[in-house]
Amino acid sequence: MIKQEINEIKRLYTPSHCSITRICGCYVDGEKNKKTDFKEAFLSLPEEEIFKYFELLRKALSGSLGKNMLNLEFPLVSEEEGGTQAFLLGLRDSKLKEDSLLDEFYDKVIASYEYVGNYLILLIHDAYDVPGKTNDGLTMEDASDTVYEYILCCICPVNLSKPGLSYDAETNEFHNRIRDWIVEMPEVGFLFPSFNDRCSDIHSTLYYTKKPEEPHPEFVDNVLGAVLPLTAGSQKETFQALIEETLGEEAEYEVVKNIHENLTELIEEHKEIPEPLTLDKRQVRDLFEKSGVEEEKLTNFEQLYDNAAGENAYLLADNVANTKTFEVRTPDIVVKVNPIRADLVNTMTLHGKQCLVIEINEHVEVNGIPIKNHVESLSQ
Repeated sequence: MIKQEINEIKRLYTPSHCSITRICGCYVDGEKNKKTDFKEAFLSLPEEEIFKYFELLRKALSGSLGKNMLNLEFPLVSEEEGGTQAFLLGLRDSKLKEDSLLDEFYDKVIASYEYVGNYLILLIHDAYDVPGKTNDGLTMEDASDTVYEYILCCICPVNLSKPGLSYDAETNEFHNRIRDWIVEMPEVGFLFPSFNDRCSDIHSTLYYTKKPEEPHPEFVDNVLGAVLPLTAGSQKETFQALIEETLGEEAEYEVVKNIHENLTELIEEHKEIPEPLTLDKRQVRDLFEKSGVEEEKLTNFEQLYDNAAGENAYLLADNVANTKTFEVRTPDIVVKVNPIRADLVNTMTLHGKQCLVIEINEHVEVNGIPIKNHVESLSQ
């Protein structure tokens, strides 16, 4: 799914667009015991509760693609009879009205979701009448192309509210606040099936994790049966390791800077394209070659890539590139530069010593104080 498709589903979680048919939930304590469960027609809930549920559902479709939100494909084994994808498909098709399927789903979650504390498993069913679009992208609300039927799951921590004082308006006094159990924003969630090309795609799911570096692989493996890609942090570490291992001990400043500049340029060129920019093995090799890595150093690149990332793995450009700053670090100095102006920092040998040379313009500040005649001062 791309960002526009995710936002289209998020817009359903408002009173004017809501088409959710059913909501179910199971409250689990810290000992993995089911404390209670519920099943309701969503629109029969009090308005105040509906708005609170909307917040939770929207949160499970938020964050950055490739970090918090991951498009996961089901392997063929998951789509076989008795597989995880087949089970989720049956759960969706039941419209959450079969208690035995719901209980089995809750048991799967409880058995595989590692969390210390109480939590709420939320599950909704929705049938979205997808409006058609004209060739120029205008939405035609009265011209539906298809119905997108899906389930969305959120797993939300339930914690005691913080202690404190509260004001009692009736007595005009302050008292110790009563601590309640509060349902917090979801830690993980998933949308099944995916809404790819504005249609149902039963071969994939959109997975949400609040903490990109803690994606709960046991949950993904046992409940979804999908394969997690490298986390955003691992992708960045992998890319850096590839640069270091490819260049070896003779890594040159200009080559590393060129890799940064060329990668930043690729991201800028891709900016108007909805799909995230991904780099496979061949594209990373082409990037290195374009940046000045010698051919002899690329001889074993394919093997290095397979060992570091995986044979068929890809890296998201936004995960491996630092588009916010270009940083040069020594044990005593850190130089940070606007990433699109990395050309201002170069290396040079002066008086037999390797030096960083930073090009400056007429405006220079030191600790916030403008410095005049800095060129003349530096030349003396």
